[in-house]
This record gives sequence, C-alpha cells and structure tokens, in this order.
Amino acid sequence: MRGIRGATQAAANTREAIEEAVVELCQELTARNRLTPDEITWAIFTVTHDLDADFPARGARVQGWHQVPMICSQEIPVPGSMPRVIRVLLHVESRGTPHHVYLRGAQALRPDLHHGVPFLTAPLPKEKPKRRAAKRPARRAGKPTRRSGR
Repeated sequence: MRGIRGATQAAANTREAIEEAVVELCQELTARNRLTPDEITWAIFTVTHDLDADFPARGARVQGWHQVPMICSQEIPVPGSMPRVIRVLLHVESRGTPHHVYLRGAQALRPDLHHGVPFLTAPLPKEKPKRRAAKRPARRAGKPTRRSGR
C-alpha cells in the first residue's frame, strides 16, 4: 500500500469548474501511476474555504471512480494561502514509486513533486551553526567606562 498526493486549482467556485479540475486531476493521477479504480482503496479530498459549489468526490465519480470510498473536507483557512485549491490523498494497492500530481496553479505548492519526482534525492545542505557573540563581563557599578568618562 502507498499514498499518492495530488492537487489542482479550480478556475472558479462553480460546479463546472470544480468538476473540470477534479476530472483532470483524477485522470492524471491514474495515468501517471498506472492505476485502475479497483486499486484505489480510498480518497480524501480537501478544498480551500472559497470552494463550496460542489463536492470534489462527485467529479471523481464522473471520471469513473464509482466504487472508490471518498470523503471531502475543508482546509484550514490560512491567511494568504492559495485560493481555489483542491487536494487529494489516495491510498492505493499497488507497488512502485508514487507519482504525485500537481496541476495548474497548484504546481507552486510543491514544485519538487509536481513532475512526478517523489522526493528530493540529494540531502539538503546543513546550515552553518550561528556564531554566538562572546559575553562581556558585567560592569560594576561606579567603575568608569571609556564612553562615560567617569
């Protein structure tokens, strides 16, 4: 079993735009991962708070996922987040490297994944440790300093 992620951006908050985006996403996920609907154990769809004209699961059924158990939920409305995004997490019965699919504007969410690259292959460079300034000894009261001239 493995998980496969995907996301797309609907053109508008309409039943037609959501269906079009979901059908395209489902077709790409099944094609790139060589899946049949029988291999999909379940799917979880989420939508951003600005999409409420239709359920993404209906679009998936239009595409042919009639027997796939699905549920839809709403994302946390994070200020400044990308609008009109539909995400999906598939749990599938198949082997091989998962090819995650990010379409339309959602490609910006995960540029490392939308071309089917599962993860970064090279390790991330380690950050250099930050140098700490040396602590200066505490000044004694009444003792003159160069600045004060006392």
